Amino acid sequence: MYATIRPSLEVRHLRMLVAIAEAGSVSDAADALAVTPSALTHRIREAERRLGLALYSRVRGRLRPTPAGEGLRQAAERLLADLDRAEADARAVSGGVSHVVRLGIGFYTAYHWLPQFLRRLSGVAPDVQVEIVADAARRPLDMLLEGGIDVAIVSGDPTGTGVEGVRLFTDELVAIMTPGHALAGRAHIVAEDLVDEDYITYSRTAMPGHEYDRLMRPANVYPRRWASVELPEAIAELVSAGFGVSILAHWAVAPHIRWGRLAHARVTADGLPIEWYAALRAADDAAAPARAVARVLAEWCRDVPDAFAGA
Repeated sequence: MYATIRPSLEVRHLRMLVAIAEAGSVSDAADALAVTPSALTHRIREAERRLGLALYSRVRGRLRPTPAGEGLRQAAERLLADLDRAEADARAVSGGVSHVVRLGIGFYTAYHWLPQFLRRLSGVAPDVQVEIVADAARRPLDMLLEGGIDVAIVSGDPTGTGVEGVRLFTDELVAIMTPGHALAGRAHIVAEDLVDEDYITYSRTAMPGHEYDRLMRPANVYPRRWASVELPEAIAELVSAGFGVSILAHWAVAPHIRWGRLAHARVTADGLPIEWYAALRAADDAAAPARAVARVLAEWCRDVPDAFAGA
């Protein structure tokens, strides 16, 4: 016979841990949870009493999580995210949807292509609902393996431990600038052309297969002035306003180019092609809805030239 182990904390305690971390103070966290500060203080003490350990300490009058409190906060975030997803799935199923597939794109949050794809998907799998998880942009494969998303669209073949890739399409990295920029109209640019430019990048970490790896490092030539902006869509806006130049995937900036807000040039005479894949969990069953979404996505990319570019 096995003893039943009941958790000491309830959902309200988990939400308290996350709210305090996000708000930074008891009073602001209380506002976010729609309770009084005294009630939230009582909830903290109740959680500590149930666990038999301290979750917070006071440092110069401010609440700081103990190592135990920080560990529980991280677990609470994961558990609450799972709970929120489960509730959303339950509502979707009650509304006639049989399966919910969560999708994210590595390093990009451009979804101008999504409505056309959803129309294609609805004709093939009307019982599948796709939900976008923008938070997956920074760590798509980690979130895939953790279960936060079911399909990750990434550059480069992701096939490896626990992950397999379905090839989608070939794109190209392009230099972007304002239409009136000195580099606009060039057939292509080389690393030396960027030396005196204000260069805007979305990551200071060199990504294998991208411009740092394939353009700047081989030439040992780098822009003298760098700015880091984490959202590629924000980079496109800054470049169109004349704050600098950048290199991004063509499909992600194609609408800006069509609208005349950005000019673009190939990177090197031969270009910098880049392959895009749909990453899936290798352990997923052959009949998993995520595999159906990836298959339809690959077929759509094959049937519709420049599908992701929205052409």
